[in-house]
Amino acid sequence: MQTRKEKDLIGELEVPREAYYGIHTLRARSNFAVSGFGVHPDLIWALALVKKAAATANTELGLLDRQRGAAIIQAAEELAAGMYRDQIVVDALQGGAGTSTNMNVNEVIANRAIELLGGEKGNYAIVHPLDHVNLGQSTNDVYPTALRVAAIKLVRALAQAMARLQGALQAKEKEFAGILKIGRTELQDAVPVTLGQEFGAWAEAVARDWWRLYKAEERLRQVNLGGTAVGTGLNASRRYIYRVIEILRELTGFGLARAENSFEATQNADIFAEVSGFLKTAAVNLAKIAGDLRLLSSGPRAGLAEIRLPEVQAGSSIMPGKVNPVIPEMVTQVAYQVMANDVAVNMAAASGCLELNAFLPLIAHNLLHSLTLLTNAAHLLAERCVQGIVADPGRCRELLAASQGVITAFVPYIGYEKATELVTKAVALGRPVTELLVTEGLFTQDEVAAILQPQELTTPGVAGARYFRNRRPGRNPPESER
Repeated sequence: MQTRKEKDLIGELEVPREAYYGIHTLRARSNFAVSGFGVHPDLIWALALVKKAAATANTELGLLDRQRGAAIIQAAEELAAGMYRDQIVVDALQGGAGTSTNMNVNEVIANRAIELLGGEKGNYAIVHPLDHVNLGQSTNDVYPTALRVAAIKLVRALAQAMARLQGALQAKEKEFAGILKIGRTELQDAVPVTLGQEFGAWAEAVARDWWRLYKAEERLRQVNLGGTAVGTGLNASRRYIYRVIEILRELTGFGLARAENSFEATQNADIFAEVSGFLKTAAVNLAKIAGDLRLLSSGPRAGLAEIRLPEVQAGSSIMPGKVNPVIPEMVTQVAYQVMANDVAVNMAAASGCLELNAFLPLIAHNLLHSLTLLTNAAHLLAERCVQGIVADPGRCRELLAASQGVITAFVPYIGYEKATELVTKAVALGRPVTELLVTEGLFTQDEVAAILQPQELTTPGVAGARYFRNRRPGRNPPESER
């Protein structure tokens, strides 16, 4: 393998001749050969846009000559478009607050710019990774700014995925609105609900997650770009500081703004902890929904089986015909991973010291990982599970009839003690409690039917009160219970 020799403050190293990265990256790759996780693609994209914005501002202001500036801009554009991604070789988990990632990007852009200007890779007299690509910048303002930009991009993608999931759940809410079934609390029979109401409750939870994501983008818009090392802006032109953020806003289409206090924004990472908390909450809701889907579809012969999930793959290597709820199982695992990622983000955010948080790479890796996982999981849950769910109305009726939960609807008429007595008797005799209500002369068959109407059982008020109001005045429940 042909090599080129590069030098830094520690000494010299042989770098592969055709590599776009340089000595700083080579040392970092060796020092941090720890996780095998690469830098998140959207963080690379965001860093490339930051470098393009910086080069554009510096060129406009005459701080960078036009030929060199144009080459850096083109190289940054190519990196942002997905080229040379294989040259970003540092590990996601690294010491130095992201310096190794920043230097990797600087070196790749510099060497590509050198190539564009007709030079040999490594000839940094033409384009230098620090003096030119990193002009007016520090890792400490570039890296957190890029993290915010990448997070906004992924937050928007997640919001779309959650909106799609919400729509799929709402469609099922409407489709299953007339299917009466037994509701359950603490895994025990409770009172009647509709299957549509259950899907509607899940849709509402997802809607709250969508709103939280909207607020998350607001939190991420203030960037410290131009603050350089500690947020004071040392070595950055005032004109550059304001112009670079304007350009980055244009490049991303995001409503970015200069942080009111760049010094504060450079040292504190609580915004990332807050956004991670929103993601954790979304994960909690997805785990709840996935668990309910698994339970309601259990069986299909020896379980609840009130719904049937789409069959997406064979479920067993030993049991013929078995199909498992693999999409909800995947979603559950994603949710648990996101919850774990949130713990790491919180600990890293709390570990900042004085003017900088050295653990931003851990925050970036886990935050962006969570966003990606949740987006993919929400899409798959909507497309490969919820949209294809089929209800079994007969099974819902069967389980509702077998339970004694409907007795609660008769309590306003006969009292709690009498209702308890009837349930106990019905269980002992193995007969539906509704049958005893008629045979013991407490209600006629029509009256029982009026009380057991789905609309009566699943909306506020006393079931059947309107039926009895004019027909049997003495049967009316107390006014306070209507």
